[in-house]
Amino acid sequence: MPTIAVLGTLDTKGREHAYVAEVIRSLGHEALLIDAGTTDRPQVAPDIRVTEILPGFSRPADRGSCIAEVCAAMPAFAEKLAASGRIEAVISLGGGGGTSIATAAMRALPLGMPKVMVSTLASGNTAHYLGTSDITMMPAVVDVAGLNRLSRAVFRAAAHAVCAMAAARASNQNGGGESDGEKPLVVASMFGNTTACVEAAKAQVERRV
Repeated sequence: MPTIAVLGTLDTKGREHAYVAEVIRSLGHEALLIDAGTTDRPQVAPDIRVTEILPGFSRPADRGSCIAEVCAAMPAFAEKLAASGRIEAVISLGGGGGTSIATAAMRALPLGMPKVMVSTLASGNTAHYLGTSDITMMPAVVDVAGLNRLSRAVFRAAAHAVCAMAAARASNQNGGGESDGEKPLVVASMFGNTTACVEAAKAQVERRV
């Protein structure tokens, strides 16, 4: 079964991420608990500590600088995990800092790899968190600050979602899904006032391949 990275600031939201990891394991998947917290004092035992993401890590004087330092290290670390086949999906829970850190990692991962971000910021302008990636952002509804009947329902649904997405991707890679065949892929940028032109060009291209 796919291994799903459960990535988050485990120094402040460790119990919440541990709960998500528990749900993932109960569904038959593997969970890799990764601490991206800014203190290296996780509430629960991680599989990967922040010092592995950022060797020589020492907490800067202010939280903002610390978050920026971890964010800068996340893309290369996430790419390495994915390239080695160690993870097939990622999920995270967070507020402002946690969302910045986790989405920095997610934006570096391949298109199609499941990425679920449960965030208190999901109902606002998320453009700078998403970039051009296919991150799925899910509103946390309540703050990511403890486990109760509301937060458990949201976190459990997110865990089920990322597991289903990972299973579907694994099925496609194993020949159980649709194939693009051998036709070349042509990319076109389109906006409302250019739709007719792009659709006409698309028809011309499809007739020639």
